[in-house]
Amino acid sequence: MNTKFAASVLSALLYAQGLLGFAGLATVLLTDRAHASELGTAYEMPSGPSLLVVR
Repeated sequence: MNTKFAASVLSALLYAQGLLGFAGLATVLLTDRAHASELGTAYEMPSGPSLLVVR
């Protein structure tokens, strides 16, 4: 009986570790994608004259 309990606990721990790994990978990929979209919008500034330059 103890062997089955130990196997089920080990299985649950491995499953939880897999879920945490997947969540970590998704977090890294989504933050990289968010930073990439922020950089993309920064380069799309209008190219007209600036109010600081025109007096």
